[in-house]
Parts: sequence; structure tokens; C-alpha cells
Amino acid sequence: MGVSIGGKPGDPVVAAADGRVIFSGPGPRGYGNLLIVKHDNDTLSVYAHNRALLVKEGANVKRGQRIAELGDSGADRPKLHFEIRKQGKPVDPSDYLPAR
Repeated sequence: MGVSIGGKPGDPVVAAADGRVIFSGPGPRGYGNLLIVKHDNDTLSVYAHNRALLVKEGANVKRGQRIAELGDSGADRPKLHFEIRKQGKPVDPSDYLPAR
């Protein structure tokens, strides 16, 4: 479960909440350039298809901090694939997205 959010290459990708980067690099097939942020003992946020990764593994990030640039790595068009995982299971990420 996750959402794909369209945009232009280079659009900012920001952290959904405070946390620590636990993965920054090429992801599994279909994810492209991938970032994973750990927010607490059981919550992770996942950001896929990035053009550029702006933070490294081990970095602490703040909610709203620019962490990547939107891109099309591993995708057919520019987009951000965003997931939230609790205790390893995907959950509805809509509560973590900014209001529109």
C-alpha cells in the first residue's frame, strides 16, 4: 500500500516526520533511488523514484526537511511513491501527507 504523487523532475521531496535515515540508495527493482526514514520503534516512511537523494544513511531529519528530488528512477514517469509501514506492514499513508 502506498500512494504515487505526480510532479516535475526536481520537485522537492520532504520528510513526513522527524526521524533517522536508515536507507539511502538504489532500492529493490521497481523502486529506483530510495530513501527510508525510521520515525520511532515501529514506523517507517518510504520515498521511491527519486532523481537525487539529498541525505545519507544515519542522518537525522526534521519534518518538512527537503530530503530528495522527485524523479523517474525505476518508473515510467516522474513521481514520488510514498509508503508508511508500521511494524513492517504497509498502512494508509494519507494521515502523513500535507493537507491540500
